[in-house]
Amino acid sequence: MARGSDRTALSGDPVNDDGAVLALRDIHKSFGQLHVLRGVSLEVNRGTVTCVIGPSGSGKSTLLRCVNLLEPPDDGSILLEGKEITGRAKAEDRDFVRRRVGIVFQQFNLFPHMSAAENVCVAQEKVLGRSAADARQKAEALLERVGMADKIDEHPDRLSGGQQQRVAIARALAMEPHVMLFDEVTSALDPELVNEVLNVMKELASEGMTMIVVTHEMGFAREVADTVVFMDEGAIVESGAPHKVLGEPKEARTKEFLGVIRM
Repeated sequence: MARGSDRTALSGDPVNDDGAVLALRDIHKSFGQLHVLRGVSLEVNRGTVTCVIGPSGSGKSTLLRCVNLLEPPDDGSILLEGKEITGRAKAEDRDFVRRRVGIVFQQFNLFPHMSAAENVCVAQEKVLGRSAADARQKAEALLERVGMADKIDEHPDRLSGGQQQRVAIARALAMEPHVMLFDEVTSALDPELVNEVLNVMKELASEGMTMIVVTHEMGFAREVADTVVFMDEGAIVESGAPHKVLGEPKEARTKEFLGVIRM
């Protein structure tokens, strides 16, 4: 599932596909007096799925927002494809990140006055500089890929929550990211709509997309993840293979959390 090794980083240095595509080292983040991330270190290899679980307020979403610099870390470093992206990031460094890291949020954040296809086209044209025709062709292909071929001209208010979330996934994929971040993307959906979104994510995983998924869907984590990370109070408490962390957790706090989740 590894990607080709002929890409180069923004600096011109070759990308090493054999190592971690993403490496977080001792990441700290505070909001005022609230210390949200407390020395988080994590490596994500290319073509793997990392599921991050934990109670509300444990820093999971902030971790994702630090990865794509929506919330730059206060301390520590992040390497994306071997390139340092933290610190005093220049405009071209942020562009490097935006083009390589896609993110899908709990809320769909679609433009209400645009159709599904237009929502997928807009960033392609404005950020990637694609022509309207090329962007539309890409949008139609991606909307078909996520099972929305018959809804390409519908506006968000005519779509279900699950359908809107699939449009949001197509929009992120249109930027051709190397890493996809998913932040509790099913938590705002009615239960019967959850599977249609999870199935799209499972397909992406099977195709080798590198993914970090913050989720409460333990079944998804058990089935799809290569690594499960349990966070609590801003730190990683335990990480490892799904059958170990979810089935045979070592830490008391992990066992306590999973016991509540399964009730």
